[in-house]
Amino acid sequence: MTTINILSQNMVNKIAAGEVVERPASVVKEMMENSMDASATRIVVDVEDGGKKLIRVSDNGCGMDADDIVLAFAPHATSKIITDDDLFAIKTLGFRGEALASIASVSQVEIVSRPSDAIEGARLEISAGKQSPVTPAAASCGTTITIRNLFFNTPARRKFLRTANTEMGHIIEQFTRIALANTETHLSLTHNGRTVHDLPDGQTLQQRIGLLFSSDLADALFPVSRKERDIEITGLIAHPQQSRTGAQWQYIFLNGRHIRDRFIGHAIREAYRGMVEINRRPVVFLFLRMPPADVDVNVHPAKTEVRFSNSNMVHSQVLAAIRDRLLSSDLTMPLRGGDLTGTPVVPSSSQGTDADSSQDRQEHQERVRQAMADFFKSSASRQTAMNNRPAGHTPVRAVPNQDAFSKPPDLLSHSGAPVTDDASFMETPGSPPVSAGPIPTAEQYTDRHIEDERAYTDEIGPVLQIHNTYIVTETQDGFVIIDQHALHERILYEELSRQLNRGPLAAQRRLIPEVVDVTAEQIAGAENHTELLDEMGITIEQFGPRSIAVQSFPVLLDKADPGEFVRDLLDLFLERAGNLSREELIHHVLDMMACKAAVKAGDPLTEVEIRALLAQRRLIQQSGTCPHGRPTTIRLSLAELEKQFKRT
Repeated sequence: MTTINILSQNMVNKIAAGEVVERPASVVKEMMENSMDASATRIVVDVEDGGKKLIRVSDNGCGMDADDIVLAFAPHATSKIITDDDLFAIKTLGFRGEALASIASVSQVEIVSRPSDAIEGARLEISAGKQSPVTPAAASCGTTITIRNLFFNTPARRKFLRTANTEMGHIIEQFTRIALANTETHLSLTHNGRTVHDLPDGQTLQQRIGLLFSSDLADALFPVSRKERDIEITGLIAHPQQSRTGAQWQYIFLNGRHIRDRFIGHAIREAYRGMVEINRRPVVFLFLRMPPADVDVNVHPAKTEVRFSNSNMVHSQVLAAIRDRLLSSDLTMPLRGGDLTGTPVVPSSSQGTDADSSQDRQEHQERVRQAMADFFKSSASRQTAMNNRPAGHTPVRAVPNQDAFSKPPDLLSHSGAPVTDDASFMETPGSPPVSAGPIPTAEQYTDRHIEDERAYTDEIGPVLQIHNTYIVTETQDGFVIIDQHALHERILYEELSRQLNRGPLAAQRRLIPEVVDVTAEQIAGAENHTELLDEMGITIEQFGPRSIAVQSFPVLLDKADPGEFVRDLLDLFLERAGNLSREELIHHVLDMMACKAAVKAGDPLTEVEIRALLAQRRLIQQSGTCPHGRPTTIRLSLAELEKQFKRT
């Protein structure tokens, strides 16, 4: 008996749809690319319910007659390639001929098209791969394709679609990629009747970036250009100060096609090495042109990955183009309202530069000093509670091997005392955990508490700050070297975790809301995480089509820049939210908060501040590492030191 069956053509198309049509954004991408290949100068995209209910793409391209409409939905039907040689000279965005057939097999499709030399158009309707007869239709020159109820006949696929806002965010990203590569085309995008983007034709790349993202980002870009060995590189790169938390702000195009390539990504990172923080990514818009024969675009069904004949050459050219431009540019940033944002400028005169720089440094140090003083004053009461514990009191034992993504134990919610991993504070075996006394409030914080705090920190031996970054202090058998930023980051992370365990973080409403320019995709991401934002003490409201207003902000982050933090937070939502559990996402958000608010490497600290920081180290669990997993402390014993000096 035969056990091998030949699949029906409709089943083949459904399987192909699993590779080509991942979500509504995939449909928008394929339809817009077809319109671009048809030489359209105007494309209108209408979407309802995040594309799950309706996707309509209209263009004024060359159009198709009745015969071509029928053939266009046949499997692997294309006008882009005819011979084998055409595969090595792909100059169009689409060429595989599988998208329309795949889309039609999992949705209800209507297409109306008219070529410029015809007096009437033609209409074709397809439902789940079943075609109706072609009928005449009144139509303007071009093509309009309407896709309704995507995956209506494949519920297993439809249930994996996300919320309308999430799916719309992916559609906006695909729209943005095509818009960046085709600035000469008028493009429009609406969602549920509301205009998301309306981009006029004839714009420069910088103007289009300003409309798609923000004018601040557009103003902080400068051009890059290089042509060597048949590789032409053009585009815009951002000032290092405009770096973001995710790589989604790096747009790479090859012969007009948006791609992802690890060689180019590595070249970008190397070009900016030493100019941006290690956990941040530069913003670039790069356009590469090279002979089609030197690249294989037929690697991935969605055509997002390519294979170069000489990857090392592409890497070196991209690296040289960006690095040379950065090294030849004045990367000085103007000071605007206390924020380092804006366009790279060349100082008009050197007069007064040294004085201004010195004054800026003094103001920065004073802000850091005040932030540290505020933090340690608010936290000193916790140390006082530990120092004044009653006789026989034993603090709570640290929880071994606690999951890095979990919240502190519930015991913290009523004990009010942090757990400790200091060996001298550990309870004796078999003794029950005893909670510390209540934490004094800010109103109860008196001079007596300050004196108790001073006595507590005096237990610490001599301290020394090296290069305004590392703290050295004695121990009984040697000394330890502490990274001040990593340790302060861990302290803040634990404090934020404890507060969140008790409820939403304490927030303060801003007298003047911070207005932040964002993308439509970021706005959609914020709407999807409203509950999480509320827990974090962040309240934002839409403030126009492309901006939001930060109405409230966590009290512990009062020294951080709300605008910069919210932008990075929304980037995190877009990059990681779909791949992380709620607990993991909370961990990343708290990690970001702690990193932003912590004292930085290079910030000078007084001896009092250093001792208070070291005192806090004894009151937290997992003080050996920061939330990123980097060590906070390196211990060196006298025996090891004597061995280095060959005294033993």
